[in-house]
Amino acid sequence: MFHDRQDAGRRLAARCGHLKGRDVVVLGLPRGGVPVAEEVARTLRAPLDVCVVRKLGVPYQPELGMGAIGEGDTRVVNDEVVRKAGVSADDLYAVEQRERVVLRQRAHLYRGERPPMPLAGRTAVVVDDGIATGSTARAACRIARERGARRVVLAVPVAPADWTDRLAGAADQYICVQTPSPFHAIGLFYEDFTQTADAEVTADLARAAQRDSGGGEPDPDGQARPRAAGKDVGIPTSNGGLAGELTVPDGARGIVVFAHGSGSSHRSPRNRRVAAALNEAGLGTLLFDLLTEAEGDDRANVFDTELLAGRLTEVTEWLAGRPEAEDRAVGYFGASTGAAAALYAAADLAGRVAAIVSRGGRPDLAGPRLSDVQAPTLLIVGGLDHHVLDLNRHAQQQLRCENRLALVPGATHLFEEPGALAEVGALATDWFAHHLARAPSQP
Repeated sequence: MFHDRQDAGRRLAARCGHLKGRDVVVLGLPRGGVPVAEEVARTLRAPLDVCVVRKLGVPYQPELGMGAIGEGDTRVVNDEVVRKAGVSADDLYAVEQRERVVLRQRAHLYRGERPPMPLAGRTAVVVDDGIATGSTARAACRIARERGARRVVLAVPVAPADWTDRLAGAADQYICVQTPSPFHAIGLFYEDFTQTADAEVTADLARAAQRDSGGGEPDPDGQARPRAAGKDVGIPTSNGGLAGELTVPDGARGIVVFAHGSGSSHRSPRNRRVAAALNEAGLGTLLFDLLTEAEGDDRANVFDTELLAGRLTEVTEWLAGRPEAEDRAVGYFGASTGAAAALYAAADLAGRVAAIVSRGGRPDLAGPRLSDVQAPTLLIVGGLDHHVLDLNRHAQQQLRCENRLALVPGATHLFEEPGALAEVGALATDWFAHHLARAPSQP
């Protein structure tokens, strides 16, 4: 499900975009939650701090949490676990005293003499790498409230399906990327769940502090790194040149090529908002005009799926020869008629397109080529876009690749409703982050 904690953090951050600009402080739970939280803090342009919490493990089975403690006098005990495990009051007291010593040491290790970041009147976003019993997360949320947070948001990449019931009342809002069932252990949903070292925690905090001070995003060697900026590109084709914009963040795992809908261009504000969400998640993007200016004057061309798919194929070949695309997988994002072009082109480029996302698409215009598509495909449709929804359901039946139909409730065809495009961005980021990270690089 997730490659590592950084991947999980980027995908979780895509779900938290609505919190940007709301006087947020991101609180990572050491140790494993901090790398996840650092990605969320970067996306929200928010400060990052640790919320030091220690699990109270059952004496003879320490991996089983019977409660948790936090800075100050915060204490949460799961009475049901204590009772079932037969833990006495003396045993519980002994475990708590031992963990309080470690808690004080950890807080000093991560912060030094610096006091905890002020939370009074602010939104505290508590982040961990996953939820198991929930005792640690509940304690962290209680710490945030006791320190004066106006609003508490609990955000994790993965949790049991009933996690909000388990943690009812702990937070004001709950955000999670995936809630699989059955759920046995957090680590089963990560390819790399290597234990986070203290040095990694302090490095994450240092990077966040440098960003907050205006120093930009630091490289691993500590030097400031500017944020990714798009650059205008001219793309030669068999029928003339096309205008585009290429953005490739440092360390990008793939590049998503956008195919716009009829009557639109690479300046489409809706596609640009989705592209910004992908860039925030560490993915590259290429937005370009599917047609030359002369071709665009002929209205029939905007519905010529074969022409548009051929153009998309040419652009993909051009991108493959660019140094920015070296060792990076390619995905397609198609809107309206552009979705048909993306599916048609992907059928021709079997094995070279790692994933496809369609927004309010017309996959029906790809006709018989649908069954030849191999790339995992996500079809996103507005819940109120009834005609297009029917077309997508019919097209989904013809797809033989991995596929999913995702509805955005209350959204119409252009996703103009509040929060609708943000949900499209989050869904697209999840899909591409999952599939591009696992795809082999393309020549």
